[in-house]
This record gives sequence, structure tokens and C-alpha cells, in this order.
Amino acid sequence: MTQRDKAWRRQESQSPCIQVCLIHPIEKICTGCFRTADEIAQWSRLSQEEQERILIELPSRAPRLKKRRGGRMSQHRRRKH
Repeated sequence: MTQRDKAWRRQESQSPCIQVCLIHPIEKICTGCFRTADEIAQWSRLSQEEQERILIELPSRAPRLKKRRGGRMSQHRRRKH
């Protein structure tokens, strides 16, 4: 690696974005990566320690988006019976 390559490299955690960007209207987290809109907007400006803290926390946010009982399919089933 040349000196120039080293100068342009940043010690930054890889973004958890999976390009499924939709902020859940109630939970206020992205349904793809589970980050908040503020975390997404600030990602490149956060320290590596802050990014790593968020990355560790993300899996615990996933259950907040599990499908709830009811909804369209439930209503459809009730009409059939």
C-alpha cells in the first residue's frame, strides 16, 4: 500500500446499511439496518467507538419490528369464516 493510499483510508466501521431504507413510522428505526434517522445521517461523522457501540446494539432492536398479530391477513381470514 502506498503512502497516498494510507492517507485516504479511514479507520471507520462498515455501514450496516443493506439498502432497504424505510423508517418505521412508530418505532422510528430503519427496517433494513435498525438505525435511527439521526444515526444514519451522522454515521460518517461518528467516532469509530460510537459506530461500534451502535453496531453492537442493532440486533437488539430487530424484535421491535416483528409483525404484530392482526393486520390485513387477519382481517381477510375473519371474513372467510
